[in-house]
Amino acid sequence: MSPRIVEILYQMIAFLFAISVHESAHAWTASRCGDPTARMLGRVSLNPIRHIDPIGTIVLPLVAAISHIPLLGWAKPTPVITRNFRKIVRDDNLTTLAGPVSNLLIVVVAFTILAIVALVIPDGHKVVIISFLSVLRPGEGIIPHPLLLVCSVAILVNLCLFFFNLLPIPPLDGSRILRNLLPYNAVQVYDRIPIWVSYLFMIFVGGFVMSLLLSPSIALVCYGLARL
Repeated sequence: MSPRIVEILYQMIAFLFAISVHESAHAWTASRCGDPTARMLGRVSLNPIRHIDPIGTIVLPLVAAISHIPLLGWAKPTPVITRNFRKIVRDDNLTTLAGPVSNLLIVVVAFTILAIVALVIPDGHKVVIISFLSVLRPGEGIIPHPLLLVCSVAILVNLCLFFFNLLPIPPLDGSRILRNLLPYNAVQVYDRIPIWVSYLFMIFVGGFVMSLLLSPSIALVCYGLARL
């Protein structure tokens, strides 16, 4: 297979794993806070089939991977009944934040593995830098070692999902945090935002904000790898 096809396959695998961890984190945290709904429906699982949304999990990420744009998408929403929580606002915020935090933890684990490889194997520093840059600049014909490719792709995919899900646009995770901060009258208006308006915000405003957040984050990762 060509390097580009290999990279797309790895991106899709990393994406499916990332959303599975993300949704499992929502479900597990909700259960710990008193709402067993998602757990009873089998959503505390790394099996991506339990979380797949045909458009958000398959079509959109595949189009993004082929089009050389950040790999974004969504899974089937994790069902939560907030009245089961012991402290509704606090526990709802914890459950909501568990998803993005899980993606950030994957970034930390993947970076740690790259750091260990860079420090342990001969010429590891150079190999790791080339592997990570090959993911940022696809199409150069470089196929890194599978472990390095997995970690590099995982960092990029999970950073994208971390920032994307924190956008305060319904129905993303950030919108629930914002909703819990709004006064009652503002919540009524916020809940009436049509879904097509949300999609427009995701495409135009969300894309701009993502570019502002991703660039320095990726630069920080590159700086960290260079300083090893």
